[in-house]
Amino acid sequence: MTPILFVLAVGAVSLAGGFLGSLLGLGGGLIVVPVLTLLLHVDIRVAIGASIVSVIATSSGAAAAYVRDHLANMRVGMFLEIGTTLGAISGAYLAGIVPPRLLFVLFGLVLGYSAIAMLRGRRTSTEGVRVGPWARVLRLRSSYYDDAAGEEIVYQPVRARIGLFLMYIAGTVSGLLGIGSGALKVPAMDLAMELPIKVSTATSNFMIGVTAAASAGVYFTRGQIDPFVAAPVAIGVLTGAFIGSRTLGRISSRAVRSTFVVVLILVATQMLVKGVRG
Repeated sequence: MTPILFVLAVGAVSLAGGFLGSLLGLGGGLIVVPVLTLLLHVDIRVAIGASIVSVIATSSGAAAAYVRDHLANMRVGMFLEIGTTLGAISGAYLAGIVPPRLLFVLFGLVLGYSAIAMLRGRRTSTEGVRVGPWARVLRLRSSYYDDAAGEEIVYQPVRARIGLFLMYIAGTVSGLLGIGSGALKVPAMDLAMELPIKVSTATSNFMIGVTAAASAGVYFTRGQIDPFVAAPVAIGVLTGAFIGSRTLGRISSRAVRSTFVVVLILVATQMLVKGVRG
């Protein structure tokens, strides 16, 4: 493949990744990393480095629109960033000593777990659940207007401490795999903290840029961020994120959840096969 065709292919893939990433709160790396490694044969560590850059672009392109529309809960996002940032630094250092084949397997297992968790679903209200002192003190309760449902949705996050612990794990996965950790953040907020799915994806987009920035410096010092790969990835993802941020409010929550699960299952299967076969 010629360099021009390679750049165009990377840009097209990144556009799709950015769209799905902003729509589902996954950061774009969920699509970018598998395609770069499986189809374009880019070294997985270089692909992860480019993905880290794309994650920052996704957050920049989508977060502003989600905050404006009150879909992203800034209080929840800033609180949970404590865990994800510490985890991202831990994961970035672990990535230097973990074999590439194990990264493929780990990536697949993480996504497979997320898909199963989302398929199980959760209760539709927090009635009878103890909110807890952290959620009350931090005033995490909020609301947003759902264009698809045509009504104001009021919600109360619960289990804030469990959510913080899960975010450390998600941040570690982010630094290790370069996926923005949305594959774990969204299920954690949706299932553990019982946020609406649209709020979970929007808040994940708000958070992922900080998480990625915490580990990007480590990849840069290792020489694992190649401008020839990272530049078209960042441009494509940013464009896709801009489009996706204007689509989320107009589609139903059921469609968002279904799309999330399908994407996770497909990519998890591909990465597991690659890891097992070597």
